[in-house]
Amino acid sequence: MAYKFKPNKSVLKRFRVSKTGKVKRGHSFRSHLLSGRSSKKKRHLRRSAILFEGHARNMREMIGMSGRRPNQIAHERALDAKNQAENTQAE
Repeated sequence: MAYKFKPNKSVLKRFRVSKTGKVKRGHSFRSHLLSGRSSKKKRHLRRSAILFEGHARNMREMIGMSGRRPNQIAHERALDAKNQAENTQAE
């Protein structure tokens, strides 16, 4: 019997994967002692951040989504946009 892959549950709770394969994470320093922080800092910490591709690849592998490559998807989208621009100019 083969090994059944088990995703890392702690990674699943802390990260979200977008449709293009980018990995989003929440910021730290948001749980307590917020009165000492400026409103600008608190506002920016509310937004999610995107992991850079080196860490994102590892997190996707732990989640079980290692097949997604956002750089390749971005490249294909750029090629499609270029092809559409050429087609509109040809007409």
